[in-house]
Amino acid sequence: MREAAAAPSGILNIDKPAGMTSHDVVGRVRRALRTKRVGHAGTLDPDAVGVLVVAVGIATRLLPYLPTEPKEYVARILFGVATSTEDASGSVTAEADASALTLPEIRACLPALTGEIQQVPPMVSALHHEGRRLYELAREGVIVERAARPVTIHSLQVSNFVSGARAHATLHITCGGGTYIRTLCADLGAALGLPAHMKQLTREAVGPFRREDALSLESLDQTGITALLPIEQALDLPTVAVGDDAITRLDQGQSIPALIPLAAGDTVALLYRERLRALARYSDGEFKPFRVFPN
Repeated sequence: MREAAAAPSGILNIDKPAGMTSHDVVGRVRRALRTKRVGHAGTLDPDAVGVLVVAVGIATRLLPYLPTEPKEYVARILFGVATSTEDASGSVTAEADASALTLPEIRACLPALTGEIQQVPPMVSALHHEGRRLYELAREGVIVERAARPVTIHSLQVSNFVSGARAHATLHITCGGGTYIRTLCADLGAALGLPAHMKQLTREAVGPFRREDALSLESLDQTGITALLPIEQALDLPTVAVGDDAITRLDQGQSIPALIPLAAGDTVALLYRERLRALARYSDGEFKPFRVFPN
């Protein structure tokens, strides 16, 4: 009897093209690898391009533990026009002449938008309000109050400024998770006394996953499962090798004696013969597994 092929598992760094949702990319990966168990880390808007980290197989259980920060973006901002979605897909809500705007004025506003700042999520976000997604309410023309949330902007720089009634420039952003770049563009416009919106967006990096290393979907169709990065290489966690005496206990979800002392609650990846077998937390001299991956 022929043995069933092992289900593919690993991480993909996909260069998402414009015009596709993140869910569309997941569907494309499912078809290319002939597997259903696929998920992604961090939604990218349909009009945006760039890095989308995709997990396949048991790697989907590791999405919360992947290194996904900081994120790097390049955004094109247009001054003089505000839209209902804060990007180019929305309807125009305000207009003004931006001819007087200068590059030094833009640069003078950037420090106030750098560091830990408060940001009001846009109505087109996937956040929930009374059990419904904000973007669902927005499609119905419903606008609700949203509380400001702290986000971190590590670096914010501007280049390629072109003056005019519809002035535009390029923003280079390094930020933490949960940041809405479209809202950052709108907030920069407000700080300058001008309507503004995000015209284009490229995600250049998610943690260590960079666009220059990313696969196109066409390349994935050709390379298939050989393109998968092993989950052991993708995790941003301390690793501890375990031996035969520990693996049976781990496979049953039981704690094992810790081989190294750590701070209480620290998470480690436990490897057996260089393959991930469990994620565990350190407590009272033991590694207590909370995600187990049998051989």
